[in-house]
Amino acid sequence: MSKELVEALNALEKEKGVKKEVVVEALEAALVSAYKRNYGQSHNVEVQFDKVAGDIHVFAVKEVVEEVFDSQLEISLEDAVKINRAYELGDQIKFEMTPKNFGRIAAQTAKQVIMQRVREAERSIIYDEYIQYEKEIVTGEVERIDHRYVYVNLGKVEAVLSHQDQIPGEEYHPHDRIKVYIYQVENSAKGPQVFVSRSHPDLLKRLFEQEIPEVFDGTVEIISIAREAGDRAKVAVRSTKDGVDPVGTCVGPRGERVQAIVNELKGENMDIVEWQNDPADFISNALKPADVVQVNFDPQNERACTVVVPDDQLSLAIGKRGQNARLAAKLTGYKIDIKSESEYHELKDQVINSTDVPSSED
Repeated sequence: MSKELVEALNALEKEKGVKKEVVVEALEAALVSAYKRNYGQSHNVEVQFDKVAGDIHVFAVKEVVEEVFDSQLEISLEDAVKINRAYELGDQIKFEMTPKNFGRIAAQTAKQVIMQRVREAERSIIYDEYIQYEKEIVTGEVERIDHRYVYVNLGKVEAVLSHQDQIPGEEYHPHDRIKVYIYQVENSAKGPQVFVSRSHPDLLKRLFEQEIPEVFDGTVEIISIAREAGDRAKVAVRSTKDGVDPVGTCVGPRGERVQAIVNELKGENMDIVEWQNDPADFISNALKPADVVQVNFDPQNERACTVVVPDDQLSLAIGKRGQNARLAAKLTGYKIDIKSESEYHELKDQVINSTDVPSSED
């Protein structure tokens, strides 16, 4: 059996990457428990496993003392120096006491504990591998679908794609290969849990990095993203190098670069706008395709503004179900109130007239 055990440990290390030392440590702890369970708890026991020969040795460990109170735990200095003159008070001496039938008992008792440690080690290896992919895009295969999740096979682990992380209206079928964004990796009691998303804004950022070399190398920088997955997204970009058009770079010749991203997201509309240091210019860009006449900031709230647009572009600026205005607000971080020119001037006239009303004393 000893030889088979060594071979099994070697196979575990070679095939599953579980270090032999990890299993041996678990084995020795299990053998101590096995000994105490079958032969009593009174001894201070240490078990050593020979990783080459596979032999198991049980030792009673006794401390060298001046006066012995418990002969199973202690040995007198007088007796210790008879064994070796170098022993001193406080030293630990090991006495082999391996029972003849201990190999069989140990194997039966330790098997479950060893397998548990092996599973834990394997889980740790998988966790260490996938935690490196947190905040990154990976490609996986849809395994199965239930009422809670879409389960995506990433190779050594099955990731979960929840309803809120799915693109609305997108259908998934077994064996579909999809790109997903790993936003969280947990090392739970059940093993590594990997949570992935198709709707996360950072999925869009990583897709831009994959499709656009200038974004990947930092020539073009993504400043912010506002996304309503499956429908529309706005991406604010800027150039870090003179002479580079950030929007044109992302769109690509004949729109090929951005179209590849749109195709991956099953037709999600994409507005790429240039970030500006001036908030008024940035807000104007964010509201495209509508034209902006002026941006007035609220003196009572530095993160709020009123945007004036031509009368015939009010609906375009607000967007269907308010989407354009909503995404622009998310993109810029400003609360945006959109008014048509005529409405804005009417309100302005009302304010002026109210201040011109004479008092009763006049």
